[in-house]
Amino acid sequence: MSRSAIIERITKETKIKLSLTVDGSGRSSISTSVPFLDHMLNLFARHGFFDLSVEARGDIEIDFHHTVEDIGIVLGEAFKQALGDKNGIRRYGQAAVPMDETVASVVVDISGRPYLVYHVNLPKVKIGEFDVELAREFFQAFVNHCGINLHINVMYGDNVHHIIEACFKAFARALDSASQIDPRITGVMSTKGVL
Repeated sequence: MSRSAIIERITKETKIKLSLTVDGSGRSSISTSVPFLDHMLNLFARHGFFDLSVEARGDIEIDFHHTVEDIGIVLGEAFKQALGDKNGIRRYGQAAVPMDETVASVVVDISGRPYLVYHVNLPKVKIGEFDVELAREFFQAFVNHCGINLHINVMYGDNVHHIIEACFKAFARALDSASQIDPRITGVMSTKGVL
């Protein structure tokens, strides 16, 4: 069974085509017109062993907000579709990732219930032209459209690039772990019988 999805989303603000294979090898082809987000999505694919292709165009002449948020929406929808009925998945995953002076910890529950805890204190700055608060918008959009419980905690760090990169890498590793099929699990990992 191939756990994959292809999603297209067209609005007056953005046009996005995304393909995802959960059980991939970490290959990526990313072109969003937002260079820092391209970098984050490439390393997300690599560290999660997801095959990911994203072609996106948005109203970046205004700012990057719509493009970043809508890519989070589409990627969340793709994971939800690719995981299907969630039979056999581990459901929970966690990872802590260092990036030089920074350590980020991410815990994921593929529960069907969207909730984001985001303890990432960043100054209101830009990385290139990327407003760092857009990282939170990306994760919130993903959570809402995938239906996961996501906790992102940065214990310490100074460099904002390192902080956000550690968050994306830890997210990739935690999501990879949570989405893995465990042969010991029959149905879904819930006493309710549904996720």
